Amino acid sequence: MKINIKEAGDYFRGLLLLIGKDKRITEAESRLLKRIGKALGFEKEFCDNAIHDILVNNYIEESPPVFTSKELAEKFIKDALFVATSDNEIHSAEMEWIKIIAKKNGIYVRWVLKEMELIQKNIKSISKLEAESLTVY
Repeated sequence: MKINIKEAGDYFRGLLLLIGKDKRITEAESRLLKRIGKALGFEKEFCDNAIHDILVNNYIEESPPVFTSKELAEKFIKDALFVATSDNEIHSAEMEWIKIIAKKNGIYVRWVLKEMELIQKNIKSISKLEAESLTVY
């Protein structure tokens, strides 16, 4: 799937905000965000700085990302659930953020909960992130 650079930025920003919701960033979350940033074409240094600064950056746009297609929004939510689950728990603020994004993109919360169950059951076998199937132009 092809996406433009603005959507790639919104995808990364939405995940950055997600990992900051519980006021702590785990090593697993950091690794995944770096991997997603690379897949979206962002420089390593940019990703490192953004992850490091997310808890203190007062200038990042905090509105939930709204994507141009439901398919892209679903990919984002799957990655968000995987990132949120990577530290073996989903903080309530992280789950609330994912639900807000789902609603803004016309996705039922019921679908989100079903995807969360699938990810939790299969977390050890998931090797590819949704962002890694995207091509940014």
